[in-house]
Amino acid sequence: MKNAAKPAVAAPRPEISSKFNAAPAPREPPTKPAAQKAPPTRPERERDRGGAPRNAPTEPASARSRPGVPTGPSDRRPTEPTRQPDAAPRTRKVKKIVKRLKEKPTLPPDLAASKSVFFRKPGNESVVGSGTYGKVFKGLNVYTKKLVALKKIRMEGERDGFPVTAVREIKLLRSLSHKNIVQLQEVMVEANDCFMVFEYLSHDLTGLLNHPTYTLEAGHKKHMAKQLFEGLDYLHTRGVLHRDIKAANILVSNEGILKLADFGLARFYAKHHQLDYTNRVITIWYRSPELLLGETQYGPAVDIWSAACVLVEIFTKRAIFPGDGSEINQLEKIHAVLGTPNRTDWPNLVEMPWFALLRPNYRKPNVFEEKYKDQVTPAAFDLLASMFRYDPDKRPTAAEVLNHPYFTTEEPAPRQAIELKDIGGDWHELESKALRREKEKKEKERARAAQQSGSKEESHESGGATRDRERKRPNEGGDAQREAKRPHI
Repeated sequence: MKNAAKPAVAAPRPEISSKFNAAPAPREPPTKPAAQKAPPTRPERERDRGGAPRNAPTEPASARSRPGVPTGPSDRRPTEPTRQPDAAPRTRKVKKIVKRLKEKPTLPPDLAASKSVFFRKPGNESVVGSGTYGKVFKGLNVYTKKLVALKKIRMEGERDGFPVTAVREIKLLRSLSHKNIVQLQEVMVEANDCFMVFEYLSHDLTGLLNHPTYTLEAGHKKHMAKQLFEGLDYLHTRGVLHRDIKAANILVSNEGILKLADFGLARFYAKHHQLDYTNRVITIWYRSPELLLGETQYGPAVDIWSAACVLVEIFTKRAIFPGDGSEINQLEKIHAVLGTPNRTDWPNLVEMPWFALLRPNYRKPNVFEEKYKDQVTPAAFDLLASMFRYDPDKRPTAAEVLNHPYFTTEEPAPRQAIELKDIGGDWHELESKALRREKEKKEKERARAAQQSGSKEESHESGGATRDRERKRPNEGGDAQREAKRPHI
């Protein structure tokens, strides 16, 4: 398609072009009064400045007129009379607080000789706990005289320097603050050893339950259980799994305050989606069935199972599932009390990773009611039955446990065990184990003595019979010899 022809440009009209081409008319300057002097022109100003820039000063600053400043005698204000000084000088008081230096305390010889701020008895006298994590020592601050618990971090065999589990434990404890959670005061490095410094509590639940003379009352047991689940509720609300709930990791103060300790296996968990975690956690007596069957996606229900085991221990002073340390035996112990699970009790049973390996050979009945219904109150039995469910989704949360009738309505009401301050000494798992070993040693010595006395009596009786036989042998031999010597007729 061809382009259209452009229209021709019209020529301007003559009257318009004459206006643009006309020369501009000269502008007359306005008339000025005769008295006013015309300002100097630009060449004159440049001649007066001597060729200097326009902004350059042409006179000293002191000669310029400034508004508000008198320039002559007529502009000056009358001088004010000079003010006479006061007869007495005015003084101002300044309050200065000076702290007195405290006198250096005089320490006893044993504390003065301590190389550490936290005094510890030599050897194993100050050890209050030991395990795979290391040892826990009882220490005394030489200046404040406050007791602390020093948890020594094991550094042997660490290829990455500081242990990752210890870093996780320190990070967790620094983010937690609750009356039922043990308090981490500081981390101390001393003589190439690293210690975590905790507040000191005189007892743990294992030592307290095995005390030879003291027994917890029903109100005390309920208060202990309530504090346990209050601490668990705080942890689960903050997104933390403890993963090692057992009686030895539950500390009790002289005033009856319970606190959860030993966060070496604890970790944060994802609340809104499932992640894989290791199943090699929790002491095996307190380990839930899903962990024993190899489950790696779990949540707070594993802590609820462990807390239920501790609750039975508080009520009966005996562990409910004491196995030999293997997963197969531990599952057999659980099945012997709670019965063999089925798909009705646990829909995801066959989906467990190790179900094919640990499949039970025969079905066992549930005898939990027969064994424990008479040993606890009705509400306590109902609470235990709800927590000992095979399906982790059916177990109650810690908050639901605290709202159970056992804590809210059933008598007696929870009562703090303030009588613990009258108990002499410290009672931890270490002391209870030593007491148990001493009892076992005495029983073995008693059995050995009884066995030796029985063997002596048997040897005495056998010795008398032997002597009787020996007395009879010469006569029998003599008669035979005499008969042999008689002539045959």
